[in-house]
Amino acid sequence: MPTPKIKIGFLTISDRAARGIYEDISGPSMQEWISKAVKSPYEIVSKVIEDEQPQIEGTLIEMSDELGCNLILTTGGTGPTTRDVTPEATEAVCERIFDGFAEQMRIVSLRTVPTAILSRQIAGTRGNSLIINLPGKPVAIAVCLGAVFLAVPKCLELLDGSIIEIDKSFVSQIFE
Repeated sequence: MPTPKIKIGFLTISDRAARGIYEDISGPSMQEWISKAVKSPYEIVSKVIEDEQPQIEGTLIEMSDELGCNLILTTGGTGPTTRDVTPEATEAVCERIFDGFAEQMRIVSLRTVPTAILSRQIAGTRGNSLIINLPGKPVAIAVCLGAVFLAVPKCLELLDGSIIEIDKSFVSQIFE
């Protein structure tokens, strides 16, 4: 019996990108990184929304509960400004928070960017979905995904038995 295809949600949270003021480059950056890291077949769900906590919460719930995304990656809204509410929205919809993801992303990011300490991304689960907040800059997205992605397959397997094969040589290069 073939392994069922997993579904990955990509959520860009940006007022200006959602309004068409500028092109979303963060969402495509997440998708490009995942295309190199994940060897298993997967389906994509992609959305761009504004920095509004009720909208973020609603979209995360939709991606998890209605669309059945096994993994949901968000980008944007994790900084110190008052419009940055992605962590609060994520925490509001998650049943469990996994602090290790955020700790590891900041540790690795601090090696090259002293302001990484200001990043407030978190990760947690809602039902069978793993939600990971990422920063908004494409280079930071790659650093943070590389810092935590080796743990993602095991987490998804424990949540619902999903099997995801990754290119460990690509993903683990961050630790060299």
